Amino acid sequence: MARSSQARRAPRRAARIRPDRVAHESRPSCRDRTAHVDEPDEHGTEITYDEQRYPARPRRLRPRDQFRGGSVRRFSTDPRTANASNPSYVEWLVRQSMLKDSDVLSRQLSGQPSMWRNPYARPDARRAIGTSDVWFTAYPISLITRPGQSFLEALGDDALWAAFEHVGINGLHTGPVKRAGGITDWRETPSVDGHFDRISTQIDPAFGSEEAFRRLSDVADSHNGSIIDDIVPGHTGKGADFRLAEMAFKDYPGIYHMVEIPPEDWHLLPDVPEGRDAVNLDAACERELAERGYIIGELQRVIFYTPGVKETNWSATAPVLGVDGNERRWVYLHYFKEGQPSINWLDPTFAGMRLVIGDALHSLGDLGTSALRLDANGFLGVEKSAEGLPAWSEGHPLSHAANHIISGMVRKVGGFTFQELNLTIEDIRDTGAVGADLSYDFVSRPGYHHALATGHTEFLRLTLMTSLDLGVEPVGLVHGLQNHDELTYELVHWATRHRDDTYVFRHEEISGGSLAELIRAELTEALTGSADYNRVFTQNGIACTTASLIAATQGFATLDEITDEAIPAIRDAHLLLAKYNAWQPGVFALSGWDLTGMLTVPADQVQDLIATGDTRWIERGAHDLMDAAPDAPGSSAGMPRGRALYGSLPSQIEQPDSFLNGLADVLTIRREGGIATATQLDVPHVAHPAMLVLVHRLDDGDHTDEDARIQVTVLNFSGEAIEGTVHSEALQTQCDVIDAATGDSIGHVDDLQSFSVSLPPYGGLFLTLEPIADEG
Repeated sequence: MARSSQARRAPRRAARIRPDRVAHESRPSCRDRTAHVDEPDEHGTEITYDEQRYPARPRRLRPRDQFRGGSVRRFSTDPRTANASNPSYVEWLVRQSMLKDSDVLSRQLSGQPSMWRNPYARPDARRAIGTSDVWFTAYPISLITRPGQSFLEALGDDALWAAFEHVGINGLHTGPVKRAGGITDWRETPSVDGHFDRISTQIDPAFGSEEAFRRLSDVADSHNGSIIDDIVPGHTGKGADFRLAEMAFKDYPGIYHMVEIPPEDWHLLPDVPEGRDAVNLDAACERELAERGYIIGELQRVIFYTPGVKETNWSATAPVLGVDGNERRWVYLHYFKEGQPSINWLDPTFAGMRLVIGDALHSLGDLGTSALRLDANGFLGVEKSAEGLPAWSEGHPLSHAANHIISGMVRKVGGFTFQELNLTIEDIRDTGAVGADLSYDFVSRPGYHHALATGHTEFLRLTLMTSLDLGVEPVGLVHGLQNHDELTYELVHWATRHRDDTYVFRHEEISGGSLAELIRAELTEALTGSADYNRVFTQNGIACTTASLIAATQGFATLDEITDEAIPAIRDAHLLLAKYNAWQPGVFALSGWDLTGMLTVPADQVQDLIATGDTRWIERGAHDLMDAAPDAPGSSAGMPRGRALYGSLPSQIEQPDSFLNGLADVLTIRREGGIATATQLDVPHVAHPAMLVLVHRLDDGDHTDEDARIQVTVLNFSGEAIEGTVHSEALQTQCDVIDAATGDSIGHVDDLQSFSVSLPPYGGLFLTLEPIADEG
C-alpha cells in the first residue's frame, strides 16, 4: 500500500473534520491522562504512498567507479554507561550514524568531474526507461532460498538472471534491505514498519552483505540488467542519529522536526512509562503546546491513527542527558509511527538533507545501483496555517523542492528515481514535473482490475482519458501487476479533490465521490463476495494475488475448487493483464508471485500475522523461483509456502504453453515494437463493453516525427470471444493492419478511420499500421 496523500489543500483552506477525534474540551489534561503503554503492531496498516544525450558514452557509467578511495569505518566498544556522560558511547553512536557516513560518502564525490557529466535539472522518463523498462519487484521474507543462502545471494544467482533474460526482465527492485528499527542503550531494536525505518547505510545481515549486494549489481550488469534500491527521505528509525539528536550533539538535532521544551514547562508533557523512551501526545497536549508556540500543532490528518496509541503526529521524549551535562525533553514530529521521527528538510544545518543525500550516494556509488525508489516523499514540508486551522502538511511546496533536490542529485551521478505516491492525477503531474523521473501507476491499477472483475472497461477508459487530459502520460508511470501491498482502491483522485465534480458513467451523471464508492463496492463484491480466499484490507483495498483475483472473477469460491483444469483460463487472464501493462508506454513491473502464479495463503496459516487486521499477509506466501528448496515448507524468514499454479521458472521454461513463455512472447513484442517510449494518442470508445483500445505513436517521444508508425493495442477483458470495430481519429486511412505476433495483415483502415477485429477469450492484439503498397 502506498504512502498516500489524500487531503491536499491550500494553506488557508477549511480544515477537514475527522470523526475519530473527540472534542478537545472533553479530553483530560495531558498531565492527568495516563499514557497508553501498548505499542502499535509492527505489521500494522501502512499508508504508503520513484536532455542532452551523449551517444558516445557507455550505456551505464557507474557512479561508484568515480569514487575516491576510502570507505566508512565502523567499530564498537565495550558496553558501559549508555548515555552522554560516557564519551565512548557517544563516539560509538557517531560511528553508527547515517549523518557521519553521509559526510564521508559525499566528500568522495565532491569536486569530481563526474558530477558534471549528466543532465539533471528535469525528470526524464524515457532516459530512465532506456536503462531498464521491465522490473522484477522482490520481497525479502517471501523468497525461498537454498539452505544457508541469503536473500541478496539468491537474487545474485547467475541462473536466475539467465531466466530473467529469457523472459525479458532487465531491472530488479530489491526493496529496503538496509538496517532499520532503533537503538536502545547498546543494542539494536527491530523494525516497526517493514524496514522503512532506516537507521544505517549498512545492509541488514538478515538479508545479506554489502559484498553480496555489489555482486548482485555486477551479475545484473552482465545480463544487461540494473538494480533499483530504496531511500526514505521522510523519516528515519530511532537509531544512532536520533539518539545523538536527543543528546543535543552537534548538528544532529537539525536532522529532525524536534523542539526542546524547557524544564519549567515539562509539566505540560505527559509522563513516559518505565521501559518506554517516548509517549504520544493526545489532542489536548498538542493544542496546548501549539498555543504556547512550541509546535505547529495539528496536521491535516493522523496516519496510523489508533486511540490510546497514536492520536497525534507528535510524541514527547523522556528526560535525556545531553553532552553538555543538561537534561532535556523533546517533542518530535512523526507522520507515521512513533519510531519513525520525521526529517526536517529546512533546518539551518541542513543535516537532514545531508543524511538523505549521503544514503542515496551510498546506494548509487558504493553498491552499484542504477535507480532509487523514493518512499514517503510527499511528506517533506510542514507549515503553520491560519489560527484554528490544521498545519499545512500535505502538498507543501517544500516537498516539491526537496524531491527536486534528491532526484536532481541522483540524475547528476547518472541514476534515476521513481516514487510511489497515491495522489490525485494533478498531484502526480505536479510532483513529477520537478522530482522523480517515474511514478507508480496508481492511476489505472484499480481500473484494470475493475475491468476484469466486471467484464466492462468503461471506468478504465474514463481513468485513462482523464489522465491524458490532465497531463499524466503513461510513459511516466510504472505499470505493475502484484507487489507486496494490497490491490489499492482508495481512488484518491475521485474521492478527494474531485468528489463533487460530475462525470458521465453508464449513461448517467455521477459525482466523483459516488463513483469511487461504486467502484469500491463492485470490486469488493466481485473479489470477496463469494471467494473466501481474498480479504478486504481496512479501507484501502483488497488483499489478494493476481492469480487469486482472477480466480474470484472466474467464480471459484474456495482454494480447493481451483484444480489443475482451471489453470489455463487463469493463465490466459493473467497474460491479458500483462499485455495491458506491457503494451503501453512506461515501465512494466511484476513480482515472484506473478511469475509463479501464486494463490493466497490460507488465513489459518498466518493467523498470528493477520490477527490485528493486516490481511495483506495472506498474499505474501513464500515462493521458490528456482527450485532452490523444493521440500521447504516456507521461507527462512518463516513465511509459509503458498500454492504456485505455474511452477518454478526452470520448469516453466521447459513447457511451451507456460505462463513464463507466454510472458516472454509478450515482452518480445513490447521490445521489438518500441512501445515503452512511445506517445499515447487516444483511448477511444469501443464497440463491445469488454474491449479496450489504446492508440500510440512509436516516436520515442519525438512529437515532430510525422513518419512514426501508429500502433494499436486491442484487449478483451472477458472470458468470451468478441468481435468489434476499432475507430479512432488518430488512425491513418488506407493502411494495412499488421499483427505483430504473426506478421500477417488482419485488414485495413478504411476511410472512416476504422477496422474490424476478432478476439478470443482474454485475447490481445499488438497491431501496427503500414501504408498499403501502391498496386501500380
